[in-house]
Amino acid sequence: MNFGTKSRYAKAETLIVTDARGRSVAAVIPPDPPDQPLLGYHMLRQGERIEHLAARYIGDPDGFWRICLLNNAMFADQLTEAAEVAIPGKGG
Repeated sequence: MNFGTKSRYAKAETLIVTDARGRSVAAVIPPDPPDQPLLGYHMLRQGERIEHLAARYIGDPDGFWRICLLNNAMFADQLTEAAEVAIPGKGG
């Protein structure tokens, strides 16, 4: 599997497993979540996207997954209706 160099999965271990139909499927073992300090909370405004918040606070729009992780969201879209979003610090 090819992941970008900034992806949290870039160095993750890949396994080949067999699914219920007998097909070989590549699976990635997710890395342990980083220990993230809490920077604070952002009051979400209409139209704001999580990758924009990641660029603003973390300095990397591809770090949106860190905001999702801190807010217990599997997908960024889950946070679009939140009133406020927890923001991780740049470490982690």
